[in-house]
Amino acid sequence: MSGLVLKLGPKERVLVNGAVIENGDRRTRISIVTPDAKILRLRDAIHPEEANTPVRRVCYIAQLVLSGDAEFDEAKSQLLRGMEQLSQVFTDADSRSLLAKATDHLVEGQVYQSLKALRGLLAREERLIAAGRA
Repeated sequence: MSGLVLKLGPKERVLVNGAVIENGDRRTRISIVTPDAKILRLRDAIHPEEANTPVRRVCYIAQLVLSGDAEFDEAKSQLLRGMEQLSQVFTDADSRSLLAKATDHLVEGQVYQSLKALRGLLAREERLIAAGRA
C-alpha cells in the first residue's frame, strides 16, 4: 500500500481536506491512502505574514495547495518558477538535491512531499540571510 504516512504527536493538529483534526493523547501513525487528499500539518504551517523570504514564499504557495486555498494547476507554474529562482542561489550539492526532489515530487503531483523537501532549505536560507547581515 502506498500513500502518505503521518506520524502525529499528542494533541497535534492536521488539516485534511479543509477539516482540522486533532490527535488524542498518544502518538499516532495515520496512513492516507487517498491520492489527492489535501493534507497540511498545522505545526508546519507558515502564516501569510511569515512568507517574507524567497523559500518561505515558495513553501507558502505549496501550503495553499495543500490547504485547498489554491488550485494545483494554477500554483504549479508559480512553484516551478520559484524553485528555478531558488536554484540560482542555492548552488551547493545538498540544496540542489532538495530542489531536485521538490521539483520531481511536484511534477508527480505530490505537493506534500515537495513541500517537505523545500522545508529543508529554510535553515540554509536563514543562515544565508544572517551571514548577509553580518
